Amino acid sequence: MKHWRIGLLGLVISLLAIYFIVSQVDLNRLGTALVTARYIYLVPAGLLLVVALVPRAIRWRVLLNETIPLKRAFSILNVSYLVNGVLPLRMGEVARAVLASRVDPPVPVLKSASSIIVERMLDLLAVLVLLGFALATSPTLPDDYRAAALFFIPLLVAAFGVLIVLASQRTRLHAVLAAVVRRVAVLQRLNVTAWVDHFLDGLLPLTRPALLFQALFWTGVSWGFSVAAGYILMFAFYEQASWSATALYIAAAAFVIAVPAVPGNIGTYEWAIMLAMSAVGYGAATDPTNISFGVVVHALNLGVYAVMGTLGFVQEGISLSQLTADVEGYRTTA
Repeated sequence: MKHWRIGLLGLVISLLAIYFIVSQVDLNRLGTALVTARYIYLVPAGLLLVVALVPRAIRWRVLLNETIPLKRAFSILNVSYLVNGVLPLRMGEVARAVLASRVDPPVPVLKSASSIIVERMLDLLAVLVLLGFALATSPTLPDDYRAAALFFIPLLVAAFGVLIVLASQRTRLHAVLAAVVRRVAVLQRLNVTAWVDHFLDGLLPLTRPALLFQALFWTGVSWGFSVAAGYILMFAFYEQASWSATALYIAAAAFVIAVPAVPGNIGTYEWAIMLAMSAVGYGAATDPTNISFGVVVHALNLGVYAVMGTLGFVQEGISLSQLTADVEGYRTTA
């Protein structure tokens, strides 16, 4: 029931965003903007987005202490991105953990889950760096953007601190857990300690400077390719591109993914890009060029994930229906 409520809320938010966009724009001018765009720039931008997936796979492999082959990490990661685009509630993350458990030797689901949490923290750090760059180079940005940065940066630091404490205090955590298990009868029938150990295994890179540095390095490389792709893509609709605008619209799109919406974040994703472009001086948010740009940016990203994810399904030898059944089976027994 909770999942249905979240899905319904996402549908409502997406429909409202789409309605607002359509009701505020001149459809004739929107069609003209789409027809006259220089789509040749989608080719290098798309290639860079594909290349950006490679360091993401390397980073995930590093977070798993290289217990999974790079080829499998790459295909599983691509499958998870495709699943996130077609199924609600970020089911791609669960699908990634389930697929990793099918690797030989299998990766425990909770270990994969904790590595994904670290990934999200690193990606959030990258997004905050992009937001900080945009704020530093575009002093006319609204105060709302500065307030967002001031809110999320301390939150990120605190979350990183909690994860580091959990990863580095395994012995104490075991002692506390044992005391709790002795007092709670239902926990005695569950292998809670093993679950916690698998989860903490995924956090180990946070306590090992060399592994953490590698994860940070590959995070930077991946986002660097993504920003370069976003910069090039601006030339498809605008006479001049801007690194500040690129950083801001990519950061805005990344933040809005956390907002409930239909699969693929249709509507909200475009709206975030439109607001970002308007904030850095590219006309009104509902300017047909900004709407067209948001639609094409989103379509290109979804297209890359669709192509690479389909190849990932082929490499993994599993269909979407089979994977969905496996994911639902895991959620039922978890």
